[in-house]
Amino acid sequence: MKNSIKITQLFLLLIFLTSCKATANKQELIIDSEEQESQQTKLSKSKMEVRYSCGEDGISDFLNDGWIISKQYTEEKICTWKSFPATKDCDMEKDKGCKITTPDKIGEEKVYLLEK
Repeated sequence: MKNSIKITQLFLLLIFLTSCKATANKQELIIDSEEQESQQTKLSKSKMEVRYSCGEDGISDFLNDGWIISKQYTEEKICTWKSFPATKDCDMEKDKGCKITTPDKIGEEKVYLLEK
């Protein structure tokens, strides 16, 4: 009887000691992973996309702030629209269904991909 009590006490003591050791290892792993994430965010670059259309251009403000153009391309874009009546007796203010809208001026939209 005394031997079985000693064995169970020894068994419980071993379980307790091994469980404490395992949680200490997990805490170290959590601390290491947090440090790695903070280092990765410091090393990652900031990226931004800026669009200017129909003759606007303000990219020099970004370049003065330290941004670098990584990629640049242009797209065709409609700058203004023109509306006219479909028939001679059409009143565009009263009857919206007889109004025809077409592109008036077509320009370019410049797209800049910036990195810092």
